[in-house]
Amino acid sequence: MAAENSVPSVNLGDELCVSAIGFGAMALTPVYGEVDDTESLATLHRTVDLGVTFIDTANVYGNGDNERLISQLLADRRDEVTLATKFGIASNPAQRAARELIARGDAAYVRQCIDESLQRLQTDVVDLYYMHRRDTNVPIEETVGAMAELVAAGKVRHLGLSEVTAEELRAAVAVHPIAAVQSEWSIWSRDVETNVVPTAAELGVGFVPYSPLGRGFLTGTIGSTDDLPTGDFRRTMPRFGEGALDANLAVVALVKSVAVQQGATPAQVALAWLRYRAAALGVAAVPIPGTRRAARVEENRDSLAVTLTPEQLDSLDAAAAAVTGHRFGNLGWVSAGRE
Repeated sequence: MAAENSVPSVNLGDELCVSAIGFGAMALTPVYGEVDDTESLATLHRTVDLGVTFIDTANVYGNGDNERLISQLLADRRDEVTLATKFGIASNPAQRAARELIARGDAAYVRQCIDESLQRLQTDVVDLYYMHRRDTNVPIEETVGAMAELVAAGKVRHLGLSEVTAEELRAAVAVHPIAAVQSEWSIWSRDVETNVVPTAAELGVGFVPYSPLGRGFLTGTIGSTDDLPTGDFRRTMPRFGEGALDANLAVVALVKSVAVQQGATPAQVALAWLRYRAAALGVAAVPIPGTRRAARVEENRDSLAVTLTPEQLDSLDAAAAAVTGHRFGNLGWVSAGRE
């Protein structure tokens, strides 16, 4: 079935062309509660129907189950989908639950992981293959060199890197063209704007923001404290801690205010802000918000039609500058801790 709606395309790096908004499939795993595979598959099909054809997954999502789910979408619609997956997080499920974060980037592991992902996905090639996290015990040149071998072998079309520093990106590009850097980037998480985004723009590398709605800030009915993370997940995110939460919820209030002015939803305003911000910094950016509901996919897609005024952008930028707290407890696990 062809897409019923047209979504503009964006050229990332290395001549990779994708839909102007993507879909983060991690939302279709039990990390945020129980999931139903039948409903999840229906959401994936509806996502592609809506013209959102850039689908992002990883080998660790659902311990491989997310890739297996997406294989059911690809069975009939492989030629409609731009498929991204990742390798590099080597922690087992119990270790990840305990926040023991282990990365691997040695060449043998790179080769092992692509074969395992291709088997789960039931496809012969991945359009965009990311290093999910940086193994600081292995030179990035070795990791990217092994990834480049996968391109030569026809198993991968383009290469990506997740949560790398500007210096790491430069070293990688010297080995092989990089199509995209993926990192958290939103009105609540702007650390990448200091070094990583400008370097990506300089090198002609695209940017794929994950959690573009701010993890926990724009979910469910949008911005109520009932929607915020709790327990272990919340403790890993200092911006939800005491002294930070009230200040950061003030940004939610402003986003909601602009949404009323626009006749849009808060999520659409947050995504539109990110689109304007990327343009101002000169980088091609395609966010990948995730959701379990097809109606949210349509809402997110329609953010592409939201036009913010200069005054609204100024007020949102000012509010964003007041966000307090780091985006992750273990900063060594993200680029901000190594810049």
